Amino acid sequence: MADRDHPAPAAAPKTRPHLITSDEEAIAVAESFAGELRTSASERDRDRRLPWEELDRFVSTGLWGISVPKAYGGAGVSSATLARVTALIAASDGSISQIPQNHYYSLEVLRVGGSEAQKRFFYDRVLAGERTGNALAETGVRDFKRRTRLIRDETGFRVDGTKSYCTGAIFAHWIPTLAVAGEGAEAKTHLVFIPRTAPGVTVLDDWDGFGQRVTGSGTVRFEAVPVEEQWIVPFQASFETPTTIGPLAQIIHAAIDLGIGEGAYRDLLAFVRSRARPWIDAKVETAAEDPLTLSEIGQVRVKLRAAQALLRRAGLAVDAAMAKPDEDSVAAASIAVAEAKILSTKAGLLAANKLFELSGTSSTMAGDNYDRHWRNVRTHTLHDPVRWKYQAIGQYYLNGRLPPRHGAL
Repeated sequence: MADRDHPAPAAAPKTRPHLITSDEEAIAVAESFAGELRTSASERDRDRRLPWEELDRFVSTGLWGISVPKAYGGAGVSSATLARVTALIAASDGSISQIPQNHYYSLEVLRVGGSEAQKRFFYDRVLAGERTGNALAETGVRDFKRRTRLIRDETGFRVDGTKSYCTGAIFAHWIPTLAVAGEGAEAKTHLVFIPRTAPGVTVLDDWDGFGQRVTGSGTVRFEAVPVEEQWIVPFQASFETPTTIGPLAQIIHAAIDLGIGEGAYRDLLAFVRSRARPWIDAKVETAAEDPLTLSEIGQVRVKLRAAQALLRRAGLAVDAAMAKPDEDSVAAASIAVAEAKILSTKAGLLAANKLFELSGTSSTMAGDNYDRHWRNVRTHTLHDPVRWKYQAIGQYYLNGRLPPRHGAL
């Protein structure tokens, strides 16, 4: 494993990944690869072993390229398929499912705001096996002027700043980075695709959250990092008109929460069938016949199925908005995704909690590491506050007020 203070950059892909050509193939490949991940997910989480080999295998399946539009050689899968692929991976390993979230997000920013030359270049890099991470968030920086800067002088462009929660940056070939260019009213935010190996880039493996332990969500520092103009994609401008950048980002987050819940539910069923004991007052031979346990498991199942249905519905709304982006279609997509995100949050947390409640004390043993499901879903559901999604939904249906356009709705 790489040193935590000086993690090694990802090696250049030796061969091009498999090319997935349809939604059906994407689902089938995800199901197969998820089965591979499941056998070692607990060990990775327990030992906090960063998944270098697993990510190389993940990329080789072709799943990291499925959102590349057909016109650029990709499968151009539907948003519902992208969400389902994410959930399938999350059901086996919640951490690994989060790593490509910002990869898909940056490709959507590219689709919406990139030039034709930029699209052809970066889409080809992705189909060749290169992956993107992210350097979007900054902690403790409220002053717009103090954010990570994109500076132009007589020598060209450079980036200076520090970013936090940079999921996937450790493993990336490119680190899409939010940077501000200009001053005052002229200041604009851009997404700069910065090579992981560029001089002045330092990636710290300092993420120590109790969940999503192997996402590589550490700190990235940029010190006078030289960048090429063709790596700079407009970002702020993409929210000044209706686009699907926000809904696409959020539907993947919802899928991660749902998938983690599905993984917890799978382990819940297995434990109750084989190891749990029925409560004495139930007067039944096995926990699987305990009527109160059956009722609770039924509730978990219904919540997960409802979240699956809302996620599929939201995917249709996102695709409709992609096909014809306007204020109404993008608002409808944002609200549909918000509804799915609320329920996936509730369903994921419920499944992780009930795994212990219905299985009993023996399910808390360290060897099983079942607590990873709760730690993972609790950590990931904190990305965007669900309470604000309720507020946006209420405004939309009661007052006809369109939701704000940004990456968190």
